[in-house]
Amino acid sequence: MDDSPAPPVSNVPEYTVSEISGAVKRTLEGTFGRVRVRGEITELKRYPSGHIYFSLKDEGGKIAGIVWKSAVSRLGMAPENGVEVVATGRISAYGERSSYQLIVERMEYAGAGALLARIEMLRVRLAAEGLFDAARKRPLPGLPQVIGVVSSERGAVIQDILTTIARRFPRTILLWPVPVQGEGAAERIAAAIEGFQRVVPRPDVLIVARGGGSLEDLMAFNEEVVVRAAAASAIPLISAVGHETDTTLIDFASDRRAPTPTAAAEMAIPARADLIADVEQKAARLVGALNRLTQEGRLRLSRAERGLPDLPSLVGTARQRLDDRAERLDLALPNLVERRRATLAAVERRLPDLPSMLGAARERVQERGVRLVLALPNLVATRRSGVELCGHKLVSCLRHAVGTVRNRANRVLGRLSDAPVRASLREARARLEGTAARLESVSPLAVLQRGYALVTDPAGHPLTSAGAIRPGARLALRFADGEVRATADGARKADMQGELGL
Repeated sequence: MDDSPAPPVSNVPEYTVSEISGAVKRTLEGTFGRVRVRGEITELKRYPSGHIYFSLKDEGGKIAGIVWKSAVSRLGMAPENGVEVVATGRISAYGERSSYQLIVERMEYAGAGALLARIEMLRVRLAAEGLFDAARKRPLPGLPQVIGVVSSERGAVIQDILTTIARRFPRTILLWPVPVQGEGAAERIAAAIEGFQRVVPRPDVLIVARGGGSLEDLMAFNEEVVVRAAAASAIPLISAVGHETDTTLIDFASDRRAPTPTAAAEMAIPARADLIADVEQKAARLVGALNRLTQEGRLRLSRAERGLPDLPSLVGTARQRLDDRAERLDLALPNLVERRRATLAAVERRLPDLPSMLGAARERVQERGVRLVLALPNLVATRRSGVELCGHKLVSCLRHAVGTVRNRANRVLGRLSDAPVRASLREARARLEGTAARLESVSPLAVLQRGYALVTDPAGHPLTSAGAIRPGARLALRFADGEVRATADGARKADMQGELGL
């Protein structure tokens, strides 16, 4: 029998952990149901499954939040850390961790301040990438043929653009209808800008337009995807979003910003009347400029004409001068020939008797040739070897020289009537004197006449060395006027320096 005391009995109900977790979850979901929670997004994480986990916090607390994959496309915005939002959803509990969380179905920015802060953050980041640089801006075409419009097909915006272009200068307009606000509007606008790059014919200019609205209504044109599409467009782009006071990020990326859609149409196409007036004004200015240029040219030509001499008078004077020179030339040539002929006749009269001079010179040459011919046989007899050969060569040279002189003299006589007489006479005299001098220099008689003698043996062989003469030898001494026989006493070596007194 067990005498231990029985456990105390309590009226507090006992629950399992699962029961408590389930009760808390039912209580939270039943009490709060659908709620809207305002706070700043922190600890944002995107999982590969497609779910988004984050936390919402304010000054006094923090609550976990979840966006299931199926609700991401309907969320209404892209959540980012540091953005204050208003999340719509339901409160639920996660029993395994004993935590509660907000299951978010929709999310929106918490007032204009949060939107502006997000827009400013995105603007700073894109500006740092260079998407808003002025160097990227392209000029608009002067007169586009095709204009592309990205806007809603309903509303006053497209009607204003069509009316303005038709009034100013009718052009072809291609409309790419898109929603300009709400979920998916940003992606549709970016796809339209990119799609126009592939359209044929491709527009010459794009207009992205929308009417006025609140900051939330214009948020599609502040999305990053739209701004990047506008910056990457190869077609010059005009942004016309909202009214003049509204500014969106697409305005910074576009090539031109228009305050209104109507102003965008006016900016894209010039007015026909303005073009016609401009052309007429430029034509009038061009005509005036041409008239001024013509008048200035006429004045310059007149001044130049006054400065020019009288051309017909100059030509007449030149023609008269030419006739005078021709007449004087016709008279001068005969006069010159006559004067030259008279001068030549006067010179001819002063000249000596050239035939007698040539005859005397010929006689002297013949006499000296005879003397040489008479002298050569005796020289050959005494010098049978080398002297005989020299004599023959000398005679032939002399005969040749005499014949040459005779021929030249004959040629001189033949040219007397053609060449100037004085020059021919001086040339013939110089040649004659030169030939005579050469004849005198090579004549053996001239050497003997200067006191020299030719020593030979009785056989006629020349003796050129004293050592070759024996005492008592018979010698023959040839002088200029004859020959003397002699006998040698003996040979001795001559002291040339003593004999010369050196």
